[in-house]
Order: sequence, then structure tokens, then C-alpha cells
Amino acid sequence: MKTNEIIEKYDQFVMHTYAPAVALTKGKGSKVFAPEGMNYLDFTSGISVHNVGHCHPKVVEAIQQQAATLSHCSNLFFNEQQALLAERLSRLSLNGKCFFCNSGAEANEAMVKLARLWGHDQGKYEVITFYNSFHGRTLAMLSATAQEKVQKGFDPLPVGFAYAEFNNLESVKEAINEKTVAVMLEAVQAEGGIHPATPEFMEGLRALCDEKGLLLLCDEVQCGLGRTGKLWGWQHSGIRPDAFTLAKSIADGVPMGVLVANPKLSDVFQPGNHASTFGGNPLASAAALAVLDVIEQEGLVQQSEKMGKLFKDGLALFVEKYEQVLEVRGTGLLVGLVVEGRAKDVVDACRDMWLLCCVAGEHVVRFLPPLNITESILEEALEMIGDALNGLFGEDD
Repeated sequence: MKTNEIIEKYDQFVMHTYAPAVALTKGKGSKVFAPEGMNYLDFTSGISVHNVGHCHPKVVEAIQQQAATLSHCSNLFFNEQQALLAERLSRLSLNGKCFFCNSGAEANEAMVKLARLWGHDQGKYEVITFYNSFHGRTLAMLSATAQEKVQKGFDPLPVGFAYAEFNNLESVKEAINEKTVAVMLEAVQAEGGIHPATPEFMEGLRALCDEKGLLLLCDEVQCGLGRTGKLWGWQHSGIRPDAFTLAKSIADGVPMGVLVANPKLSDVFQPGNHASTFGGNPLASAAALAVLDVIEQEGLVQQSEKMGKLFKDGLALFVEKYEQVLEVRGTGLLVGLVVEGRAKDVVDACRDMWLLCCVAGEHVVRFLPPLNITESILEEALEMIGDALNGLFGEDD
């Protein structure tokens, strides 16, 4: 099918919850291809899904082998791949147990349910989240996401959430009451504008939660698995949460969400408390194991840190050159470019130069290249961004 034919079918048969810009039919590494053969550098990575790049051979092989062996058996039965994946994630993080589902919103729902169940006998159920956060699109996660623009039209929202200012420990202290059970946050607010939590804030939260008998919960859906230059975003501060969530990049495009809990919380859920038909099925678990292999064997956490520094240094030159480009934000390869006008205009201009990126709020352009990006491709992307910015902000001859 040609692009116009695909668009016509979308208009007729797909609900308009997104506004797609181009049609894509193929991906390889850091490149994606349109039906007519045009190719783009993909600095969205499926919104931080393809941390190992599109169609990595080892991940493709694992998916193909598992699809030909046993793709699904439900959680009424044991499956080897889920057991191996749970062990791997546990040993890489909190040494506890995992719950598997299908998406980041589901994983965050599970984490909130776990916290509520843990605090139920004490009458505690309220979770403190942060302004400009993003935790998903289910009704409960809309309530957890303290952004009016995503909540509008869906009231009344579920109760049980209070909001505080990000990187402001005093604001958190003021939000705590006798019903508070946990504090939930992203180590880097991605959708909210690429705002990293300061180490002092994370350390303060950990100490405050310990003092008040609260849980500290981290949403690692976008910033986990090496995206920030550490395997887990919370590692930048040296603290350990009581539980955290994963999704997006964990299975490289095969839908998966994960809740990882420390030993204190690992046995709170019992049969009947929570469930997921597809969660952790053999196919998704095999893909995730392959992703973890690639990240480890290719040193992609270290690569993310190295390439992230180079990329931000390159973007900083545009801050010096154009008064409309205000700031570079981010950690590792979760990078934002703050502009004076609409970020969407920059995204559109980059696409015209054959580079795909996305927004993170009205004024922030978000770049999420694969972690195995090379220096030469990074330089190519910077040239494309430079051409796009020159077209928007450069002086006329």
C-alpha cells in the first residue's frame, strides 16, 4: 500500500487518538522506511521502545524461535521464559519479585494497587505524584498524572492521589497526611518536559519515606533500561525504591509491562489480587531476555552515557547560535531541546530534513535515539537539526 492509501484507511477505520505524520513499513537500526522508499533517521525509537534499534538480529531471532515453539500459555501455567526473565530483572535491581503485564499504564496501575494493598490495614491509600508527571492513560493513571491537559473531559477521576512540586522536598512534606501510603515519580519527567530529578531530591524522598513509613515508587517506563546512561534512572541518585515499573523498551516492541518489587513487597499480592492474561507470556519474555542480552553484551548503558554527552554538546551550539533555542535538558539519550516557540514546528522541520523526533510539552523537542547510535549518525542528525533550525530561525539572505 502507498502512503495515501494507508492514510485513507486510517481515516475510515481507526479512531483519531493520534495524529500520525508519516507511514512506516520497515525499520533497521536507527533508520525507518516509508512505503515509497524514503528513509528517515528515527530519533523517537518508537517513543523509547527500540533502545537496541529496530529489528536487532538477536532480538528478531529470539522472537522467531519462540513464536515457532510456544507463543502463549497464560499464567495458569508456568513458563520457563518468564521465570528466567523475573530472575534476571530481580538480580539486576531489587532482589525481589516481578509481576508482568502488557504496558506502562498497566504496570503503574499494578504498582498503585500493590501500595494500596500494603497500606490497607493501616487505612493508607493515597499516593503523592508530581505536577508535569506522566503515568499512563487509564482512568487511575490519568488521576496520577498531574497534567490538566490529559485529564480534561474525563472527570470525575478516581480519588487517591495528591500532587506535589517536582524537585521540591518541602512540597512533598506538605502533601503527606494520615492517608498517604506512597510517593511515586519518574527519575526523569519525560512527557512533562525532560526534567531530571536531582540527586538531593531523590535522597531526600528516600529518607522522608523511611521516616514516615511510606513507600517510594519509581516509574521507569521511559527512562529505564539504559536510556539515561544508567540501567535504571533511580541509580543516578544512589537510592533504591521499594518498587519500580518498566515497559516500552523491555521487549523491543512486543507489548510488555513489568512491576519489580523489593522483598518487603514481593509477597503482598496473592492469587486473586491481580492478574494479566498475556503478562509475561513466552513470546514477550523471550524478546525481553534478548534485549537484556544485547544491552549487556554491547555495553549500551555506557554507550548511552557517552553518546548522550556528545549529543548534548552538539545541541548546545544551537543554544549559542539562535536566541529562540533556550536550553538543552536531559540525561543520557533522553534529551530535550527547549525552544521559545512551538516545539511541534521544530519537529515538523526536522521531519522535512528526514529526521524523526517528537515533543515533550509545548516548548520541548524530545530526542530518543537508539542506545547503539554511532558517532557518525549522531553527527548526521545534528546536521539535520541544524538545517531545520536554520530554516525556522536563521536570518534571511
